[in-house]
Amino acid sequence: MIELKNIYKTFKKKDAEVQALKNISLKVEKGDIFGVIGFSGAGKSTLIRLVNLLERPTSGEVIVNGDSLLSLTDKQLRTAKKQIGMVFQHFHLLESKSVFDNIAIPLILQKSKKGDIRKRVIELLEFVGLADKEKAYPSELSGGQKQRVGIARALATNPSVLLCDEATSALDPQTTMSILQLLKKINQEYNITIMIITHEMAVIQEICNKVAVMEQGEIIEQGNVLQVFSKPSHPTTRSFVKTIVQKELPLSMKGKLSHTSGSKIIRLEFLGSEMTQSFLYELVNRFEVKPAILFANMVEIQENIVSTMTISLTGKEEQLVLACLYLKEQGIQVEEVSA
Repeated sequence: MIELKNIYKTFKKKDAEVQALKNISLKVEKGDIFGVIGFSGAGKSTLIRLVNLLERPTSGEVIVNGDSLLSLTDKQLRTAKKQIGMVFQHFHLLESKSVFDNIAIPLILQKSKKGDIRKRVIELLEFVGLADKEKAYPSELSGGQKQRVGIARALATNPSVLLCDEATSALDPQTTMSILQLLKKINQEYNITIMIITHEMAVIQEICNKVAVMEQGEIIEQGNVLQVFSKPSHPTTRSFVKTIVQKELPLSMKGKLSHTSGSKIIRLEFLGSEMTQSFLYELVNRFEVKPAILFANMVEIQENIVSTMTISLTGKEEQLVLACLYLKEQGIQVEEVSA
């Protein structure tokens, strides 16, 4: 559906060159909601603007719907771009035009019939929940409503791909959630592939099934969202995941921890919530140890529960070792925590 191959992008600034993207390769499958996350300056916006050639790569290949966009004629590229909708962070609505007219712009530009334009715009207004705002102007709308207009406009030409450039970062948390639910609805009901860039891991958690993490113009980690959340390998990815999956003990508790002879403090990570009671029960019954829960956290990701727990284990050294081996055999990640 979308494939970027060995992409480099260099910007020239006066006498210097800035390499914004370095050897980027990724593939977005049909039906994906693919998230790209990174801190400011990581190259996210440049990356997504390559997909519809708002920015052209210095080198590499951009493939969308089987077409290598850089090899197309101008006429062929215009046709290909009709299959790529884009939603912007700051809405980009024309203040002098009504909601209806803003949504109709792409259809007017492709010279659709007036009857077809009206039918499509009314359909989209209903779909995005703005059926009563047809004659309103952008100045009369809230931020969330403006973004819904922007989304409707991006959908006007029935694209197969929807690009979202920080589509929720200018919105409050409640409105952000409603926009994310709308994007999920678009993906499911219209079967539109979505690529969304963000600096918020909560956005990735809520709707994405795959994610790529960027830093300094490079992709440092990518894969299934559940895999990346549960086993992040790069320090930057781990820092993002920490904003959602809380693993560390609160500072107020850390200062009170102490290791005594015959005790261990361990951090456990595992999928699922139902096994919690089971493995604690097994520890007590199989080994001469006493577990005590110090901290626990559960997060739902793609209908899976990612659980983290810090416990203290008290008992004889050989029993503590056996208990930790047992936990690892159950597929639980075990890490000893220093006081």
